[in-house]
Amino acid sequence: MQSLKQQWFGNIRGDILSGLVVALALIPEAIAFSIIAGVDPMVGLYASFTMAVIIAFAGGRPGMISAATGAMALVMVPLIRDYGVEYLFAATLLTGVIQIIFGVLKVAKLMKFIPNAVMIGFVNSLAILIFMAQVPHFIGISTMTYVFVGVTLLLVYTLPRFIKVIPAPLIAIVALTVVAIFSGINLRTIGDLGTITQSLPTFIIPDVPFNLETFKIIFPFSISLAIVGLVESLLTAQIVDDMTGTESNKNQEARGQGIANIVTGFFGGMAGCAMIGQSVINVKSGGRGRLSTLIAGLFLMFLILVLGDLVVKIPMPVLVGIMIMVCIGTFDWSSFKYLVKAPRTDALVMLTTVVIVVWTHDLSKGVIAGVILSAVFFVVKISSVKIMQEDNRYFVNGQLFFASTDSFVDYFKYNEIKSNNIQIDFSNSRIWDDSGVGALVKVEELLKEKGIQVEVVELDASSKKIISQLESLSSSH
Repeated sequence: MQSLKQQWFGNIRGDILSGLVVALALIPEAIAFSIIAGVDPMVGLYASFTMAVIIAFAGGRPGMISAATGAMALVMVPLIRDYGVEYLFAATLLTGVIQIIFGVLKVAKLMKFIPNAVMIGFVNSLAILIFMAQVPHFIGISTMTYVFVGVTLLLVYTLPRFIKVIPAPLIAIVALTVVAIFSGINLRTIGDLGTITQSLPTFIIPDVPFNLETFKIIFPFSISLAIVGLVESLLTAQIVDDMTGTESNKNQEARGQGIANIVTGFFGGMAGCAMIGQSVINVKSGGRGRLSTLIAGLFLMFLILVLGDLVVKIPMPVLVGIMIMVCIGTFDWSSFKYLVKAPRTDALVMLTTVVIVVWTHDLSKGVIAGVILSAVFFVVKISSVKIMQEDNRYFVNGQLFFASTDSFVDYFKYNEIKSNNIQIDFSNSRIWDDSGVGALVKVEELLKEKGIQVEVVELDASSKKIISQLESLSSSH
């Protein structure tokens, strides 16, 4: 109870103010992601509202912002194009169910298999993608666009030195919007992205046939959305953990994402997940608790319903400036030093993750590729087995498993063994799998044919156990 009280009311002023900033930054993103997906802007805005409100209560990472995202929007494009928006709502519901199942199965345990090099690549690629998404909104438009972007950056970096009570991005948005409106300067605004309807979302049941055929259509998209959403959410949760020096419940977050997506599907929204950009804005603006996420969602709907006519006048260059600040803050600038100092394989994993994410705009593909590449490099690294001879004792150095068996067998196959009675010492080695057991059996049989007696010594308990389980099976092959 004390922990819950702290999560909700331990930072009231900071959470409320940061939530206001995040809500303003959510609007252009939600509209832009709706356009990417090929749906009405309100589908993204409703999703951002319901995701933020529900995750504030159900999520496992206080202070993290969830809404409609670009990564999820890209997955939806073929579904919406071929079957329409109603099938998107059905797929969003199924996405939520799958994520809840993943949460119950404690999928967050898989986070420990994501290497640091992949995490660095994930963060950097997100910063690059966020920046790339801003480019169309300020490059080659007008001189005043550049001026407003520059002034916004100047304000968000200098104001905190003098004003700490109100987040600098909030001051920049309000002040520069007022300047733009009263000066009559011709700038692109939020209203240029799409039409905002001043109405609340209503409860709907997707207008699709509830049969096996529909399930076959939406399941591939739902499983992709569930995985992409959880990868982005759990990695973002880890980043917020590191930024705030606190821990979060990743399995609860997975279940919370599922609950939020189910609610979103019933209220005409697209599937969403955690947003690293808005989460970083929230933390940097002083947000720490669940209240900041709730305020972001509620104020977003307040802006749409009550201040819709004013919101559409917010200049895009101002929001672009804030998002560029997010990119600068998100990017791990020490990674340039990392490329020089880290082992070549780790540096390659980091670069591969960045390149694939930026190339495909798919975070899950980059992370999965990075993890697989790391695993391959690890296997190669530990697959070297060296054998040292002292008299009639042969010391095995290295791990004996599927990738190292050839070098183990080849040593005894091609080197002359002069003694008729030898010992193979495993004090510096371990047998890990069926291939390792099979290799040992093969060496014993090979030497037996040459009239050489073999005694295997210094096996640890784990190696003895796997040998007893598999030796007879390997011998019969």
